[in-house]
Amino acid sequence: MEFRRSASAPVPRAASYGRAAAACAALAVLLLVSAPAAGAAEPSSPAPARTGSAAGPDASARADSDRPGSQRPADARQSVIRGGDPVYAPGGLVCTIGFNATDGSDDYGIAAGHCLGGAATWYADAALTIPAGTTAGSSFPGNDYGLIRYTNPDVATPGEIDTAGGPVDITGSGSPAVGSTVCQSGQVTGMHCGIVTALNITISYPEGVVYGLFSSNIQTEPREGGTPAFSGNTGLGLVVGSSAGATYYQPLTEVLSAYGLSLL
Repeated sequence: MEFRRSASAPVPRAASYGRAAAACAALAVLLLVSAPAAGAAEPSSPAPARTGSAAGPDASARADSDRPGSQRPADARQSVIRGGDPVYAPGGLVCTIGFNATDGSDDYGIAAGHCLGGAATWYADAALTIPAGTTAGSSFPGNDYGLIRYTNPDVATPGEIDTAGGPVDITGSGSPAVGSTVCQSGQVTGMHCGIVTALNITISYPEGVVYGLFSSNIQTEPREGGTPAFSGNTGLGLVVGSSAGATYYQPLTEVLSAYGLSLL
């Protein structure tokens, strides 16, 4: 199944932030673009501006219990791709998988849409010798998410996140609440936890506006776009940008709903 979500499709959220939007327009945000493979030139990072933020209702994290039984174990296969792991494309493009999911027939890796738009075919290794899958959909701007459909049965895709302390099994998705704990395990900065600081944030990039993000007080570095955000065993979102002392996330529940997916 191939998903085609137009980046220019109407966004189902109103973006009337008035004076608050204008007051925040000067805040620089670093778009966390893909990292180059070894030996490749590092792409420049556009500097979008946060145009407004509003703390929404203090919704408690809700675990999604309809997890299917199609998880493939990380066994002695050719390779393993977990949340937080990189995937590679020709030209030195590298994206980070946030979470693995399924539609009941095919398995997918969820990643940042601004990254996936740059390639059609992805590999599990930097040498591009282990095919992983193909881009199946991307929505950016408006949103910032996309899918890789896994096509190689020799690549295991368990419902876990890679961390320095070992894999963390993600058993459901949830909605963040302001003041609640959020953790992320990035390829550059490693494992960090912080506090959710705001909901329903809007950010303006050179390519257009992204709506409905949430933020934390975690500091994120370049090349960590797509990094999974979670609390305990509950997936919350994907890193899509940062500014001084703040990180911005695409909510996971929105992605699962948009494509009709469940976490592995």
